[in-house]
Amino acid sequence: MSRTSSPPARTSTGRFGRWHLSAICLTIGLAIVSIRSAVAADTLLWFSDGRPTATARTAADLLASAADDGLNANDYGADLLRNAIENAASGHAPANDTVIQLERSLTSATRRYLADLHYGRIDPQQLEEKYSGASGKRFDPDAWLISAIADHRLPEAVRNVKPQLPQYNELREVLARYRRLVGNPAWQKALAVPADGKLQPGQPYAGISILSLRLKALGDLLANGVLPTLYEGSLVDSVKSFQERHGLTPDGVVGKSTLEQLNVTPEARVRQIELALERLRWTPLLQAPRAIVVNIPEFRVRAYEVRDGKVEMKVAMNIIVGNANKTRTPIFDAEMRFVEFSPYWNIPPSIARDETLPKLRREPGYFDQQGFEFVSRDGKVVSDYSEASLDAVQRGEMRIRQKPGAKNALGDIKFIFPNSDNIYLHHTPTPQLFKRDRRDFSHGCIRVEEPVALAKFVLADEPEWTEERIVQAMTKGRSATLRLKEPFPVIIAYSTTVVRDGRIHFFPDIYGQDKVLDNALGQRSQSLRAVNSN
Repeated sequence: MSRTSSPPARTSTGRFGRWHLSAICLTIGLAIVSIRSAVAADTLLWFSDGRPTATARTAADLLASAADDGLNANDYGADLLRNAIENAASGHAPANDTVIQLERSLTSATRRYLADLHYGRIDPQQLEEKYSGASGKRFDPDAWLISAIADHRLPEAVRNVKPQLPQYNELREVLARYRRLVGNPAWQKALAVPADGKLQPGQPYAGISILSLRLKALGDLLANGVLPTLYEGSLVDSVKSFQERHGLTPDGVVGKSTLEQLNVTPEARVRQIELALERLRWTPLLQAPRAIVVNIPEFRVRAYEVRDGKVEMKVAMNIIVGNANKTRTPIFDAEMRFVEFSPYWNIPPSIARDETLPKLRREPGYFDQQGFEFVSRDGKVVSDYSEASLDAVQRGEMRIRQKPGAKNALGDIKFIFPNSDNIYLHHTPTPQLFKRDRRDFSHGCIRVEEPVALAKFVLADEPEWTEERIVQAMTKGRSATLRLKEPFPVIIAYSTTVVRDGRIHFFPDIYGQDKVLDNALGQRSQSLRAVNSN
């Protein structure tokens, strides 16, 4: 229930303005200096007897295929390099200075390609996504590249630097499929707005033909299905499938939100998938035997175990996250260390000033109704309501806390992973909100729908904590904190594209983070074009 401030909207002239472009150019320049020094000092990597080797051609082909991973081949000057290498392989042998220049350019581009695949192109810190170490072990692209060339295993090296996650490979496959949809006739024009603004099952609809084509192309409607005259039958079922994949209530009614999603072009979806792949390259997922991963746009949390190299999802449930307009949940990683049963809720000062104090001054009876009490700086508890205590809270000399119980805002359990934003997972006394499609209602912390299931996962390494004992501790009404024997990571992630059970799902960019990342990548590509043209 912590409150976090909502970051202001950013434009390309903000955080990713002139300073950021200069930093990119400086980084690229330092890499080129390093590569030039290596080429000047060592044997040529890509040429033999004045001609490009087979490995040089392989490298050029790999750079040209960068889009398969959602990268931009133009960032590496792929076409120019491939043409130059082909020219060097035919006709007269190129001059020595041309060979040296090609060596430097191909080495620099391939090195950057490997680094981009492994680390991602953007430092998440620049997006205010505070990951502590996104890629685990240190990766030296220069050493990796030289070794791969020497062993004639460049394609294998490229495969191995990518995130070794099933989700990454599944997104690559979906990306290729959506690229094939670009230019599909089903998207030549937007779907018509239904006559009453909402298309119900059984009604006629002028756009049935286009709707059917679009749903067939997306895989929600069987390709051999017969076109109905009314909106009914399998067509309604296919809309329900589409709705389920886009974070909408699967009721088969084509209203405003469903129509908006149906009209999103394959080109826009391609970009959305590309951004999801970029995030997977620097989000620190599944680097420990156990992990909890929150995905904000999806309003879901999952708990994983990794054993013998195999990833198994143990728990998944709906969540409520911070309000997009006021109190966004920050994006970061930390270690789960404590579980608090029957917790107190210490109301953050900002919430106390803006919400609790004004309500208490209007309705003094609310103090006892909610089980509040005052706590002084020295820990003294004052159970009685008074205006003097309210004034002390206003001055920061006291705080308000809510006692454990049925009305406690944290429910009956709190999962603590210490962090500077005071964000945690917790239960809630208002479970009805989990039925909503969009669930950004909190002050920043993350409410979980099935706290007992999550507690069983968190305490799985401590067999004495049976489900019965967990429930007893949650309902005891007396606060108790348990330190975990083995801490493990909690990752707050942000992806608007997820493959679940082999099906692609898309979610709204509720915090605008995709837009910020897209702008940052555009600025980076602009800088690289300037470097590659020189």
